[in-house]
Amino acid sequence: MLGIVSSSVWQELRMHISTDLIYDKAKSHLKADFLAGTVLLIDKPIGWTSFDVVNKIRGKIRHTLGIKKIKVGHAGTLDPLATGLLIVCTGKLTKDIDSLQAQDKEYSGHIMLGGTTPTYDSEFLPDQIFPYDHVTENMLCATTHQFLGQIAQIPPIYSAIKIDGQTAYSLARRGKDVEMKARLVNIHQFDIKNIHLPEVTFQVKCSKGTYIRSLAHDFGKALNSGAYLSSLRRESIGEHKVNSAFTIDEVVNFIEQVG
Repeated sequence: MLGIVSSSVWQELRMHISTDLIYDKAKSHLKADFLAGTVLLIDKPIGWTSFDVVNKIRGKIRHTLGIKKIKVGHAGTLDPLATGLLIVCTGKLTKDIDSLQAQDKEYSGHIMLGGTTPTYDSEFLPDQIFPYDHVTENMLCATTHQFLGQIAQIPPIYSAIKIDGQTAYSLARRGKDVEMKARLVNIHQFDIKNIHLPEVTFQVKCSKGTYIRSLAHDFGKALNSGAYLSSLRRESIGEHKVNSAFTIDEVVNFIEQVG
């Protein structure tokens, strides 16, 4: 099934990337060879794009270590309004980005009922308002079951998916008609953790390629209301947890002490 990393593949991946090459704040006292390859666990702050983080790390390595050219990339985009775990690879380990981002992911966050936005999140104000008085706790929990397993999901128009060589969001911002095609994703777990209408707290475990913004939007429809994502945090990728990840300041200090 799409996006699921079997235990045998995961074991092979663990063997391929030595744990000695995976750095988090617990290893901030160690030396690293960024050209030979490192995997950095980063807690991305709100307001930063994933590429902002990559550019910050690349620039710091170049400036501190005097390296003119080095490959740096991330294993799975996080939207600017989202926070949480971003895996950044450097040097020769950038070749492992596809394998890393193929792992299952876990998210927590908040869904706001009673409205929809063009981006399916809080970047814009709601453009449509819907009633939510009829929504009960039982209805919320029962409706999550509709999204478990393999589902067909349509990504948001405001996304980084390429259409004829251009990102969907750049076309949408220019007022172009954008047709997004459904894709199969797997939702392994979708739990409602707290209810304080119109906002609900949730936790999701899912496969690569899942858009939590689309899940929130579709969840609202299934409740005969509307909904958008009001906050999102990526808690884990595979067995890597955000709790052990560097902040931006911490990874900058880590690079400086290597230099």
